[in-house]
Amino acid sequence: MNTKSTCLPTFERFRAVNKAFPKTQEISEIKQRGEKVFGWLCTYVPEEIIHAAGILPVRITGYPREMELEDANAYLYINNCSFSRSCFQMGISGEYDYLDGVVAGSTCDGARRLFDLWRHYIDIPYSHILTVPRKFTSRAHSLYYDQVKLFKSSLEQYLETHIDDAKLLNSIQVYNEARGKLKKLYELRKADKTPISGSETMEVLNASFRMTKESFNKHLDILLDELSRSREKHHGEARLMVMGSVMNNPEFIKSIEDLGGLVVTDELCTSTRYWSDPVVVDGVEPLEAISKRYLNNYPCARMVPSEERFDRIKKMIREYRVDGVISQIIRYCVPYAHDLPLITQRLQEIGIPILSLDVEYGTSGSGQVRTRVQAFLEMLEARKR
Repeated sequence: MNTKSTCLPTFERFRAVNKAFPKTQEISEIKQRGEKVFGWLCTYVPEEIIHAAGILPVRITGYPREMELEDANAYLYINNCSFSRSCFQMGISGEYDYLDGVVAGSTCDGARRLFDLWRHYIDIPYSHILTVPRKFTSRAHSLYYDQVKLFKSSLEQYLETHIDDAKLLNSIQVYNEARGKLKKLYELRKADKTPISGSETMEVLNASFRMTKESFNKHLDILLDELSRSREKHHGEARLMVMGSVMNNPEFIKSIEDLGGLVVTDELCTSTRYWSDPVVVDGVEPLEAISKRYLNNYPCARMVPSEERFDRIKKMIREYRVDGVISQIIRYCVPYAHDLPLITQRLQEIGIPILSLDVEYGTSGSGQVRTRVQAFLEMLEARKR
C-alpha cells in the first residue's frame, strides 16, 4: 500500500492543532479574550446550543495513545472503560483546567460516572447532564426535547443572557456546513485510489473537535480544494471499515494501512456518527429541530431497535465497496460488546467478514493486534483469488 503521508499545507494545520492538544493556540486566544470554553462528552450533547451562547465547545477525550491511569484508577473502578479513565486522568491532572463548563449525556455508565466525578472533584463553574432516551418513539422525542429545553434554560441562567432563535439558526447553519464539508471529504474516499488515507481523515476529525467551527469550515474548504488537485493517491489490497467504541487514534488506523489495508470509511462516534445528519429546520422551531437531529442521528449501539443502525452500516459497506470490517471494542464497553454478536450476524448474511479486537483506549497497532490484522488481510486477499 501507498503509506506516504499527505503533505498539504492545510492538512499540516490540522495536524498542528492535534499536536498542541489539549491546549491549542486558538483555545488560549479565546481564553485571553475572556471568552468561555466548554467541554462536552458524547455526541448526544447538542453543540449548537453551546455555540449559540458564544462558547467554544471542545470534545473531551484522552490522548490518542495508551496512558498511565494511576490517579484515575483511584476514583473509577477498573471495570469502567479506559476511555472514561483516560479522560478523568487528564482532568484530575489539570490538563483541562481551561474549561468553564462540562456538558454530558447519560448514555452509558462510563460517561455518567466520568461526569459525576468531574463535577465533584474538579473545580468547574458550570456542569449539566442531559437524560438521553434509548428509543426513537414519540414519547422519547418529547422527553429529549424537554431535556434540550432544560439545558438551554440552565445555560441562559448561568450566563444571565438569552439565547434567541436567530443565534440558534446561525449555529445550525455553521454546524450543518461542517457536516456537509465532512461528507464531501468522505465522498473522496469512495474512489479506487483516494487522495486522503483513513489515518489522515482521523486527524481532520480530531481537529474538528478542537477548533471553532468557523475556523474549521474555512480550513476544510481549502483542504478539499487541495485534495481535488493533489496527485497523491492512497490504495490498499483490501478496502476496510472500522467500527466500534470511541476512538480518536490515527496511529491505530495507520498501523492497519501500513499492513496493506485501506480504511475507506468508519462507524464511530468520533467520525460518521458525529457528522452524518444535518439539523433540518422545516416548519419547526430551531430548538425542536436540534433535538430531533440529535436523537435521530446515526444511532449509537445503545439505541433500540438496532436495525436502523445495522441498515446504515450495510448501506455504507455497499457505497464504499468494503471488503471487510474491523471492530475495535474497548474493554468493558458494554453497549458495543453486547452489540457485536448482532452486527456479526448481519454482516455474515451479506458475506462481509469481521475481525473483532478487544483493546484499550488509545491502543496502537502492535503485538497481537498487528498479527491478527495481518492474518485478516491475508484472508481477505485469499477470498479475491
